[in-house]
Amino acid sequence: MQLDADEMGSVIKRLNRAQGQIGGIVRMIEEGRECKDIVTQMAAVSKALDRAGFAVIALGLRQCLTDPAAEGMDVEAMEKLFLSLA
Repeated sequence: MQLDADEMGSVIKRLNRAQGQIGGIVRMIEEGRECKDIVTQMAAVSKALDRAGFAVIALGLRQCLTDPAAEGMDVEAMEKLFLSLA
């Protein structure tokens, strides 16, 4: 299933933000920052990635429900993807 590129804009923004955070984490490690600070940032990135994944799944489910005859994934396949994020 091809997802609507216009509706994926918020996901792209979230992923770009996470990419910047990952770069920041690498710099923190290189600078010898405190473990607590590094782990806090890693948790933030992890949550951002999870939320991006959930947004993609939600969009896919919405598309499946509004156009069930469309070629691609069905609701069961989308459910499996959703559970893979857990």
